[in-house]
Amino acid sequence: MTSADFSIILPELLLALFAMIALLAGVWTGKDKVARPILWATVAVMLVLAALIAVAGGASRTAFGGLFLDDAFARFAKVAVLLSAAAVLAMSVDYLTRRGLLRFEYPILIALAVVGMMMMVSAGDLMSLYLGLELQSLALYIVAALRRDSVKSTEAGLKYFVLGALSSGLLLYGASLTYGFAGTTEFAGILSVVREGEMPLGLMFGLVFLITGLAFKVSAVPFHMWTPDVYEGSPTPVTAFFATAPKIAAMALFARLVHDAFGTVPGDWGQVVAALAVASMFLGAIAAIGQKNIKRLMAYSSISHMGFALVGLAAGSALGVQAMLIYVAIYVAMNIGTFAFILSMERDGQPVTDISALNYYARREPLKALALLVLLFSLAGVPPMLGFFGKFAVLSAAVKAGYVWLAVLGVIASVIGAFYYIRIVYFMYFGTETDPLDRRMPAVQWVLFMGSAVVMLVGIVNLFGIEGAAGTAAAALVR
Repeated sequence: MTSADFSIILPELLLALFAMIALLAGVWTGKDKVARPILWATVAVMLVLAALIAVAGGASRTAFGGLFLDDAFARFAKVAVLLSAAAVLAMSVDYLTRRGLLRFEYPILIALAVVGMMMMVSAGDLMSLYLGLELQSLALYIVAALRRDSVKSTEAGLKYFVLGALSSGLLLYGASLTYGFAGTTEFAGILSVVREGEMPLGLMFGLVFLITGLAFKVSAVPFHMWTPDVYEGSPTPVTAFFATAPKIAAMALFARLVHDAFGTVPGDWGQVVAALAVASMFLGAIAAIGQKNIKRLMAYSSISHMGFALVGLAAGSALGVQAMLIYVAIYVAMNIGTFAFILSMERDGQPVTDISALNYYARREPLKALALLVLLFSLAGVPPMLGFFGKFAVLSAAVKAGYVWLAVLGVIASVIGAFYYIRIVYFMYFGTETDPLDRRMPAVQWVLFMGSAVVMLVGIVNLFGIEGAAGTAAAALVR
């Protein structure tokens, strides 16, 4: 270990040190009394680190003998993770405070989960991959059960833990097979073995188990079974976090693994990823149709959207990775706005999750209804909203890679999925009269809600520079 190594991991080091200092401060100064200052300090630290990483630039670097990679791809993912985590923390303050859930451990656990995500996207070795993945997962198991007096929240945490442990076991088994046949855990070393000829059968099995473990993390079918129950049972701010930052990190890690360790044989894993994509797109689109709980609906929505992101990855090209990064960035922006609205869904001060509560909402709150319409149409991929361009990017990448059938199935799944988004819009504008929702929406939630809706409209001009940054990131990964 040298000073150069530590300079490369400085953002992760700073965030981890902040989390430990905040933990000590919380314990010594009255625990939950300082929860709010710790949360806002965490938001500030994340925003500062995102800015520092964004302006850093520079060539690709490695630390600790190839265990840790710092390149444009990792930096893009880290900035997206930090910004989305900061946004979710900021908009959750009011909700958690009024329900007595704002504990000082919450922002600290989120910060540690983000450290794990930053480690995941920079992993250059199976060992560092697992280290980052487990640091993220252990923190998320706890926050899923944050509402200790709720049976549903406790059940959500337990289900997430049990199925997460299963996925970790599958991933570890795949890593051990890969190590056994490649003789190394380093991605570059595995790639050199694959280059020597056809991939050994044992290495192929190792890859399949690794993909299975990561498919759990991105909620890809058929490894999605935890998602609806965990989304519904967790406190809504935690659900919002699950739907944003971890999805970016898991998709980035997925891309890192298949390209850095198995990039010379995209045909061997492309078909597997394509099958996961098709199953996820269709199950997410069809299963969400019967959902009345908006959090469960968003769970199936996330399954479908991860299927579309996997379409870009299945292309096995730099263009496919670029499309995948654009898609997840847009998806996270849409979800932040949508969950900012869901957090405000209350009647007489009590949270409401039934979509029928939005009946005739447009008559009472026309501006909010319009903003939600924009976000829902963007989620559905209706032009000219920004979500349409995300779907167009991944489907175009699939066509250029020869996966025309995959793109056609993607269009069909998108049409099916549009139904449940449009149904909510129908309720808002043409539904029957019902008891009104509370009009209260805290300032931070309002800004993020309206801001994301505006981004979905204004962003169609130049994607706010995301396209160029994603292209640079993809070029750094796919060489």
